[in-house]
Amino acid sequence: MGEKLAESLKLFLEKGKEWERRPTSVPGMFILKLPTYKRYPQRLCVEINPVDASGNPTKKRGLVVRNLLELKEFKNLLAEERLEKLMSSIDEINPPTAEKPKLKKKAEVIEI
Repeated sequence: MGEKLAESLKLFLEKGKEWERRPTSVPGMFILKLPTYKRYPQRLCVEINPVDASGNPTKKRGLVVRNLLELKEFKNLLAEERLEKLMSSIDEINPPTAEKPKLKKKAEVIEI
């Protein structure tokens, strides 16, 4: 891990607010600060959340990945060819939705 990335992440873990979402240099990839919960201390995780034309997340909460093992499991599930078939069928039966573009607000970005 690069020194600059490690330093940015350490600073965010120390100074960030609970549940704060910080964008990264990769659109749709965010760093999320999780609060202390039972036996788990405060920690960072990655949130995968598609962005709109303005760079804002399209969902209230995206896919939260807490560690490398979870990432590998999600990758296997997303690579499953039947998932695409299922989503195609769902898209066919769901009514269309209209999306409203949102104004982009300037946010501090964590460079990856």
